Amino acid sequence: MNITQTTTIRSLSLGDARTYAWSAAFVACNIALPQLCHLVPGGGLVWLPIYLFTLVAAYKFGLAAGLLTAILSPVANNLGFGMPPTAMLPIILCKSVLLAVAASMIARRVGRVTLLGVAAAVAAYQSLGTLAEWAMTGSMAAALQDIRVGWPGLLTQVFGGCLVIRLIH
Repeated sequence: MNITQTTTIRSLSLGDARTYAWSAAFVACNIALPQLCHLVPGGGLVWLPIYLFTLVAAYKFGLAAGLLTAILSPVANNLGFGMPPTAMLPIILCKSVLLAVAASMIARRVGRVTLLGVAAAVAAYQSLGTLAEWAMTGSMAAALQDIRVGWPGLLTQVFGGCLVIRLIH
């Protein structure tokens, strides 16, 4: 497959069984990838793996799939593996929901998969998520951690996310 081709986006509704099937697959990926990253000390903080398939779900399949993935992934990871820690769950959920909303809105507006569109979604959720985390914790240093430490993960979200979205038919 030529990954430079234009890939269509779809908006699946809550009434469509494919929404749940795709969301379940993305949640499973959002469980497996963080487990792999956490094998390396600090891997979660550097690679920010919990967000990748939320981005893919929302950009490729719309808000419903994005929100299901955004909410279920961190909760399932927390309940099953204790990661993210319960204290961080509200911040992770906030950022995940912001990512789902931003990615689905940008994808719908752009109408196709573009590197710039995916980058805009990542920039939007990080900007708003940083402000939200600052408001929740009172610490700008903590709020900037995803950018300061997690820049490899942010780049992976942009480039890897765009690639994965293009590979899904």
